[in-house]
Amino acid sequence: MSALEIRPAAPTDIPAVVAMLADDPLGAQRESPDDLAPYRAAFQRLANDPNQHLVVAVREGGVVGTLQLTVIPGLSRRGSTRSIIEGVRVHADERGSGLGTQLIQWAVDESRRQNCQLVQLTSDATRTDAHRFYERLGFTASHIGFKLAL
Repeated sequence: MSALEIRPAAPTDIPAVVAMLADDPLGAQRESPDDLAPYRAAFQRLANDPNQHLVVAVREGGVVGTLQLTVIPGLSRRGSTRSIIEGVRVHADERGSGLGTQLIQWAVDESRRQNCQLVQLTSDATRTDAHRFYERLGFTASHIGFKLAL
């Protein structure tokens, strides 16, 4: 396999990132790759926030993976800083290649660099393969997550 680069996402990466977000049964229900305007607005908000890190994995000039890392300062845990990994996606052609592991390792390394004491993530309850993947990387299913749609 050719070299992989993990770098900050650029506005030109938005179509590829949105296509990956939409390329599964859950994403197909909630993403709209045919209208990129809301994604462009969201990208600008992310770009303006120094605690947001939207990255892409690029191989041979093509975007093949993505994730968002959010760094959150807090009072709990003796004033510790934590990070949250969100929106992890690997292009269908790259699944099983180790790219997901490389993306998560980048996020863990960046979290350490940002002096985070904890890295957390959520995964939809139906994504059992993803749960096994995260557990293999050392994450523990320690909490039950709740969401409220607004």
